[in-house]
Amino acid sequence: MEPLATSAALVIIDMQKGMGDPALGKRNNPDAERHMQRLLNAWRQAQRPVIHVRHISRFPGSVFWPGQPGCEFQDALQPLAHEHVVEKNVPDAFTHSGLERWLHTRSIRQLVIAGVITNNSVEATARSAGNLGFDVIVVADACFTFDQTDLSGRLWPAQDVHALSLSNLAMDYARVIETEALLTQACVQG
Repeated sequence: MEPLATSAALVIIDMQKGMGDPALGKRNNPDAERHMQRLLNAWRQAQRPVIHVRHISRFPGSVFWPGQPGCEFQDALQPLAHEHVVEKNVPDAFTHSGLERWLHTRSIRQLVIAGVITNNSVEATARSAGNLGFDVIVVADACFTFDQTDLSGRLWPAQDVHALSLSNLAMDYARVIETEALLTQACVQG
């Protein structure tokens, strides 16, 4: 893997307190937050751009409804004052958020994506980024999802949902890599 561009942006998606709500069900990858913290520390050390994406729900009963504690960023992944925060109301962080313009204004062409939910906001954002011509890297072990019931009523384990989502992204939209490989091969310390 080529070294990352000095302008490569780390995009951390929806790492809000509401993601710990038991109603979301069983999840995979219990070490995802630790990997996200390693990436965040490496980006801060290298003074690369960091973008924090926050979901703000349009539905009053949601843990992501404005003013609810679930909307707040998780303590270990709080944005610093100079780091960019994007608020979204749909899974895709590019939709009506100004993110694409913000990136183009700063000549950022490479995105490293981590966060949740793999098969929802991570996948939607990575697909849009790839379609918009960005060089996209999704960090597999710095993402997680939850068990998912399909339309026939079959329950799919979170790890299977995660693996299929990453496989979808790897076909046309992004390179998929693990944290250690990214930090080692990309000459970034974490």
